[in-house]
Parts: sequence; structure tokens; C-alpha cells
Amino acid sequence: MARKFLYAVAVLIVLALAATFAYRFWGIQLLRQALVPTTAVAALSPPPDYARADLWIARPDKPGNPALWTPKGHAATANPPAAVFFLHPTSFLDRTRWNAPLDDRDANGRAELFLRGQASAFNEVGAIWAPRYRQATFGAFLTSKPEAQKALDYAYRDVVAAFDQFLKEADDRPIILAGHSQGALHLSRLLVERVAGTPLAKRVVAAYVVGWPVSVTADLPRMGLPACSGPDEAGCLLSWQSFGEPADPSLIVDTFDATKGFTGKPRAGTAMVCTNPITGRPGDSAPASANLGALIPDSSLKSAELVPGVVPARCEGRGFLMIGGNPPDLGPYVLPGKNYHVFDYSLFWANIRADAKRRLAAYLKR
Repeated sequence: MARKFLYAVAVLIVLALAATFAYRFWGIQLLRQALVPTTAVAALSPPPDYARADLWIARPDKPGNPALWTPKGHAATANPPAAVFFLHPTSFLDRTRWNAPLDDRDANGRAELFLRGQASAFNEVGAIWAPRYRQATFGAFLTSKPEAQKALDYAYRDVVAAFDQFLKEADDRPIILAGHSQGALHLSRLLVERVAGTPLAKRVVAAYVVGWPVSVTADLPRMGLPACSGPDEAGCLLSWQSFGEPADPSLIVDTFDATKGFTGKPRAGTAMVCTNPITGRPGDSAPASANLGALIPDSSLKSAELVPGVVPARCEGRGFLMIGGNPPDLGPYVLPGKNYHVFDYSLFWANIRADAKRRLAAYLKR
């Protein structure tokens, strides 16, 4: 079941081999030409009925649930106390349309693989629900065309519908919210519009908004949860973006600084939330020896093992997570600027697992 799961994320970014090489010579414009749709955004029907089991990639009663995968030495809990709502990253690469069909085999297959390497970190403490949604295509993140935002709005409608069904299924259990990349973007908006200022906020153990920038001053005040200040705190938000060194986060910074946050204030020049996933503390530094285990693929790329003590982490600058100048060889799937975005979860899998367990214990004690 774990076949190539770690490296499947790389398929998310056709940037990987040829495109990364091309980027170094011709830049972002070439990527836009290759990946941004040139068609109009097709009007989508209203969100589907998420009471249907087939609209979930992961749910507790799903046979072959990909979120139940674990590396050797770990196991999913049979009846965990919490409920987890997980939004997977972009797995749709087609430039012929702006939004993925719900039945797209390739996109759904990649999304299942993502869950094995990402959502699985939470299967000790929570029953995981991860919906299929009509995600925006990857090219939507490479352009400022209004079509891109429209495609993201369509995707978010599905997310809201899935979240409403999740709340029915979760009953009164504690809730963990988590996502990556596009999933984290939608999760950010969900926190603002559906969680902040409501009784639901008191049920949130933690929100893992990973692989998407969150401005401390322009976003966080509207998101309903404070940034986590320590490893034993519940009811708070974590976020990080991983870079090797020397890092060049200009692709992120340039886009981020050109936008306004949820408060309506400009994000330009603002600090970003940076939680060290090894320690659970903001703005922190930790040696590789404190890393409980990163998912590292074998030479055949057909499986992965959990290897401790190989990846350090420290928050630096405006809020990027630095993982040192000699991270493990993860193949050709590192993005321009030594951006380890693809591996934001897998590099710290065991620490994220421990973090969720601590925060749930703090919540239950509270």
C-alpha cells in the first residue's frame, strides 16, 4: 500500500525533473506557459452530497483507508478519541481545465498517496476524514488571472460542504484540523469563516496549516486560534514551510507580499507563523538528534522507513523553517530555491505524531 507514496507528491509538481531544470534557465514564465490553463473557468454544479461514502478518500469506515498507513514500529489506533478533518494538497495537474473532476483517476490516486505520507501522522489520535474536492489545478498558483481565484472559490465550496458533513459524523469528539498546500489554503479560509468566533473553536485541539504562509499580523487575528506558544498547548495553530540552505523563498515572498490578509491589511513585510515541528514551539531551533523520525524512501522508491536524527529545523527570518545545508537525499523533487515543500510533513512525521498526541492530552485535561 505504501508503494511510492512519498515520491508521489513529486508528481504533484511536474516541476520535478524537466520543469525544475527549465525553471533554472527560463524562469517562472515557462512554468506558467506549461501549467496555467488558457480556457475559461467552467461553471461547476453545487457541491455534491458528502453523506456519500465514495466522496471521501479517507473515512473511518472506508476499506483500504490510505490514511491508516504507518511505517514499521507504528500502528493506527482502532478507536481513537478525536476526529481529524484533513485537506490534501494539489494533485490535479491538467491545464485543460481549472478544476478537477471528482472522478479524475490520476488526481484521486495521487491524493491517496499524499494521505499515506501526511494524514497518517494523525491516525494514532484521531479518526481521519479527507474529502475528494474539485481542487484548483496546479497552474492556478502560478498566475494572477481572475480565473485562478474563481477556481479556488469553487474548490472551497466543496470543502465547506464536506466540513459540514464531517461535523455531523464527528459528533461531539475533539477535532483536529489539518491540511497541506492548497489544502492548507482552504483550511485557513475555513478557520476564518466557519470556526472563528463560534462554539466550534473550543472543540479544536489544533489546526495544522502546513505549507501555506500565515501572516502573524494580517491573517492570524481573524483565524480564531492563536499561534501555538508551546508543545503542550491546545486550541492553537501551527504552520511551517521547509527550506534547505542556502534558501531562496522569493517565489513565495513575492506573491505573499502582493496580497492582503484576512484582516484587510497588506501582508507585505509581515512575519509568518513558523512553528518548529520538532519542538512544537514558535521561532525555535532544534538539532537533528531531536527529530524522532523522517520518512525516507529506499533506493527502489517503492517503500519508506522512519529514520530518526537526520533532519534539524530552525525558524529563521520572516518565518521560514530551515532544515540545514545537508538534508537527506530525497531525489529530484526539491523545488527551486531549495524549497522542500513536498516534504513538509514527511520530514517530521514522527514529531508531528507526537505533537498531536500531546495536544490532545492537553485538550482532554483542560
